[in-house]
Amino acid sequence: MTLLSIHRDSIAAAVRTLRSAVPPQGRFILGLAGAPGAGKSTLAEALCEALGAEAALVPMDGFHLANAELARLGRAGRKGAPDTFDAAGYAALLSRLRSPEVLASGQTVYAPAFHREIEEPIAGEIPVTSSARILITEGNYLLLDDPAWRGVAGLLDQVWYVEAEDDALRQERLLARHIEFGRNPDQAKAWITGTDDPNARRIEATRKKAHKVFRWGTGFVR
Repeated sequence: MTLLSIHRDSIAAAVRTLRSAVPPQGRFILGLAGAPGAGKSTLAEALCEALGAEAALVPMDGFHLANAELARLGRAGRKGAPDTFDAAGYAALLSRLRSPEVLASGQTVYAPAFHREIEEPIAGEIPVTSSARILITEGNYLLLDDPAWRGVAGLLDQVWYVEAEDDALRQERLLARHIEFGRNPDQAKAWITGTDDPNARRIEATRKKAHKVFRWGTGFVR
């Protein structure tokens, strides 16, 4: 059974909660924050599928810096850390997406997407049309209190913090993900210990700032 089929009731409750928060006019942007492997992407995709054409998904991961730039900066060994993203570019896109003028004009805004199979972002891949009144963006650092990221939360109408059923399961998902996309088990474990776990601790410290907390297997716990 898939994560979605097991937690169908929790997802249905999340859809109802989101719909109830959306105003009758204008655009609503929901952020999903949480540690690596918590299930943010899965929840975001489930919400978008349930909402249909009125929703669009714009992930933060599209703003990963390119591998060549990470190498130039000496940050390739900790890809996924806060300073390995174009935080200002991400904030600029969110600002543009929530602009009433952009929505009223009917224009399509294009967002980048990240591809794990090549470990690179690709620009202009995600079209966000004016019919999408509900935008969902998910990523690790939406609530981070850091100069580069501090402005992001103010561009979101709500932020939900997403948690896995338990931390051991989150770690298992991370390990499987790293192996699926090219690392051997030892490399995957080393990356989790050296990069993912420090990032997770930093992200978990932002939990208290979220409007709501969604836990897989339970639903909303706050």
